[in-house]
This record gives sequence, structure tokens and C-alpha cells, in this order.
Amino acid sequence: MKVFLGADHRGFVLKEKIARFLFEEGFKFFDIGADRLDPEDDYTFYASEVASLVSREKGSKGILLCGSGVGMDVAANKFDGIRASLGKSVDQVKAGRRDDDMNVLIIAADFTNEEEAKKMVKAFLETKFDKKSRHLRRLEDIKRIEGNN
Repeated sequence: MKVFLGADHRGFVLKEKIARFLFEEGFKFFDIGADRLDPEDDYTFYASEVASLVSREKGSKGILLCGSGVGMDVAANKFDGIRASLGKSVDQVKAGRRDDDMNVLIIAADFTNEEEAKKMVKAFLETKFDKKSRHLRRLEDIKRIEGNN
């Protein structure tokens, strides 16, 4: 599984810690940036880059960080096939993966400490989609909604 990681200036410091964590845990990931702290960068660029890659690469996942998480969440969900959600807790992230096949985890760097973030990332990458018929049916509904808008 490929994992694409991205953050704006408000998520940069936590992204660097998550990148180190992913490396130490043996996950294959691609750091899309920012590659340096730039107070003038925009979350929309990183959300677009990561969401575009996840949308095109079947089975891949994305992790995005910004201050509140909201901007990244809104921007990422504009891409067909993206099911991004703001991570609030390990249990919520597991439910999002298991029930909704969430493929992009958004972390609110201003409101999430390093340990919480690592736990959510691990849950996101290790929890499998359960493929129950009701969940598959709902994903098909989402595809229809995307196709009509």
C-alpha cells in the first residue's frame, strides 16, 4: 500500500513527526510536502496533490495535516473516489476505515498531540474495510452522487 503524506505550514511540524513514525514503523510512504516550513503556503495545494494521487492509485491512502483540519477535509473531498475524514479519536478512525473505507485521514495539527496523531495514523493504516453488503451499497451510492455532480 502506498501512503501519501502532505501538510501546510500549520501541519508541518507534526507531519515531520508522522513521517519519522511511518519510517520507523516500516510503512512505505511518499512525503508530498511541504518540504520546509513556509508560513505563506496554502493547504489547498497539498490537499489537491495528495487527494489526486489517492484518487488515481487504487488501494493507496493519504494523510493530510493542517491547523484545524477543516480546509484539508473540504478540499480533499472534492476529488472523485476520495473519502476523507477528520480524525478525532482512534475509535472514530477505525470506524471510518471499517464502515466507510475512508482513504484519506485528516489531522488537525492545532488540536492533536503527537501521540494521538500516531495512534490515529496506525489505526488508519492497519484497520481493514469490512466489505459488509450495507457498506458496499453505501459506497456505490456515493459513486452515483459523485457522477451526478
